[in-house]
Amino acid sequence: MRLIKLFTGMAMAALAFTLGAPAMAQTWPTAPVKIIIPFPPGGPTDTVGRILAKNLQDTWGQPVIIDYKPGAGTAIGADFVAKSAADGMTIGMVNSSLAVNPSLRKQLPYDTLKDLSGVTQLFDMQLAIVARPDAPFNTLKELIEYGKKNPGKLNYGTPGAGSTTHLGAELLQREAGFTMQHIAMKGSAPAHTELMGGRLDLVVDPFLSILPYVQGGRMKIIATMGDKRVAGHDYPTVAETIPGFNVGALLGFVVPSGTPKSVVRKIQADTVKALASPEVQARAKEYGLKVVGSTPDQFDTFLAAEMKKWGKVITEAKIQIE
Repeated sequence: MRLIKLFTGMAMAALAFTLGAPAMAQTWPTAPVKIIIPFPPGGPTDTVGRILAKNLQDTWGQPVIIDYKPGAGTAIGADFVAKSAADGMTIGMVNSSLAVNPSLRKQLPYDTLKDLSGVTQLFDMQLAIVARPDAPFNTLKELIEYGKKNPGKLNYGTPGAGSTTHLGAELLQREAGFTMQHIAMKGSAPAHTELMGGRLDLVVDPFLSILPYVQGGRMKIIATMGDKRVAGHDYPTVAETIPGFNVGALLGFVVPSGTPKSVVRKIQADTVKALASPEVQARAKEYGLKVVGSTPDQFDTFLAAEMKKWGKVITEAKIQIE
């Protein structure tokens, strides 16, 4: 009899949890929500994060607080989210480093696929190769020819070793058959300063980061790295010279694994509505961002595929982070 009561109690508890999950989503959130940004304040990720936070705050009727957790190639921020309560109250904004770090950093304090669950890919970010206006090349073809004729002479900077910009440039060199020396900088701003100061030949960085300098005549775009030209901007792509080449960077939302699926779906649905707002759409067009708004399952599948792709590049290029 005790055993029957025990199983009955367990079944009732499971049923209550199952029935309670949709109700939880209807009342969620009941307290302030945190969005963890794994970068210092002031960058492009911060800009779009704040716009989304404002929209979500209006929708949820609760404060949406931006909390910065920079460092270790975004691993500090991701770890904070992974170890947070699985109640949807802590959302992580992530970029492509989430997919790169498992191959690049052997001692991650979390398991990317087990400890984090995708909510939605927010944007696909274009990357760009830029040079000073007086550089002796104006097109990707000219850059490749210059690199082949002057082996070991070219260098390029990125926001950091193991970044998507670094890996994209390594893939470009392998596809095009020339070499450049990589100079890892501590962020985009130092790379821009070194380029304009003449100490770097090229910089590979997100399109939205370099656009103000290009528009101000302080840099020129050699090529963007997506498979299509940036919407609203007429700059050539690497794919126009090397067919099939396509490297981009993602921005997305994740939550701790175990977060109720009904809550994850609510966050995703409300985020997709925020992405459709005129303010977000205008900023996306200005920055050359492609709005995505994928489902949780689609984003999880995409992250797993990105981990596999970049793992191959890291292994073949023998890239290591101490």
